[in-house]
Amino acid sequence: MQLIQSLKPFIQQNWEKSGFKNITSIQEKTIPPLLEGKDVIAESPTGTGKTLAYLLPLLNKMDTESKSIQAICLASSQELVMQILSEVQKWGEGSGIRAASFIGGANVKRQLEKLKKHPHLVICTPGRALELIKQKKLKMHEVKTVVLDEADQLLVAEHLDSVKQIIKSTLKDRQVVLFSATLTQRTEQLAEELVQEAEIIRVKKDETIDSKEVNHIYFQAEYRDKVKLLEPISRLEKAKILVFVKDIGNLTVVQEKLGYKNIQSSMLHSDLNKMERQKSLRNFRSGKTNMLLATDVAARGLDIANITHVVHYDLATNQTQYIHRSGRTGRFGAEGLVISLVTQREERELKQLAKELKISVARKSFYHGEIVDYKDRSTN
Repeated sequence: MQLIQSLKPFIQQNWEKSGFKNITSIQEKTIPPLLEGKDVIAESPTGTGKTLAYLLPLLNKMDTESKSIQAICLASSQELVMQILSEVQKWGEGSGIRAASFIGGANVKRQLEKLKKHPHLVICTPGRALELIKQKKLKMHEVKTVVLDEADQLLVAEHLDSVKQIIKSTLKDRQVVLFSATLTQRTEQLAEELVQEAEIIRVKKDETIDSKEVNHIYFQAEYRDKVKLLEPISRLEKAKILVFVKDIGNLTVVQEKLGYKNIQSSMLHSDLNKMERQKSLRNFRSGKTNMLLATDVAARGLDIANITHVVHYDLATNQTQYIHRSGRTGRFGAEGLVISLVTQREERELKQLAKELKISVARKSFYHGEIVDYKDRSTN
């Protein structure tokens, strides 16, 4: 806690207001080098407080007297941009720090109006940021810090060139900060090209978070029957369920089939416009719907409180995807249940995945709407 007390008074007050007792491992390890202005590449599991780990030092360094943009934060999805902005507003309260978001697909004229208010911090998707820089609307000559949130999603072919150009447009002695829940060797290699003598910080498991059990179970069904399993799952008591579906077409079909059964669900995918996405998230967050159907891209980095169940409707294709999806529940030590819906062939793949991740997955079935241990009836 000494670390928080070394930060500006407005941060200390907002920390007190938040009710947080302890800082997490990633915060403890990254805040000091970030305050010193060092470049940092950090990896920490989903739900361990990565956003605050970079945000608190960033807010602490802001000069509110200046009219220039001092920091830029890049994120791969509109939702993540909006989420970071809301954290900035919460933690920057009482500081006079101005922040603005810029996302693809949004009204350009309105975005230019935001720039007239001289934000100190901008949070952007890479494409829109680069577009505004090229138009000389986003002036980067005083930007001291560049943050890449969910860096592994930004250092992909689609965004890599834009990210490099954005970093290049900032001050020579800039600070570059990369955070991710999973840091592959390839991502780390690409990241090292963007930084100077960075500290690489890895937190595999956060010991400061009182981890309750996140259990992993599965149901077996033919692919066409998977949707039938979502019905009893949706009726589980006090459930707030995030369902991962591989492609948009199938996701829409699943929502329609649930609708026939009078099960209201929200959906999130990249073909929806900004208003539709916001409405879906609002309905899910407020509890108007208790099931959110999402593709991986759309749900990446989203922080939705109190998700009780994560459902892999389509099996994760690799360890990273399984970890990212599953990490949406059991955040900050809460309990959670991860459910995979698998065909007979996928069952073998899931067991292999579980073995690699050193987790146990138990087969279950439904009985009178309750989840019960699976009994192999063929042996009776």
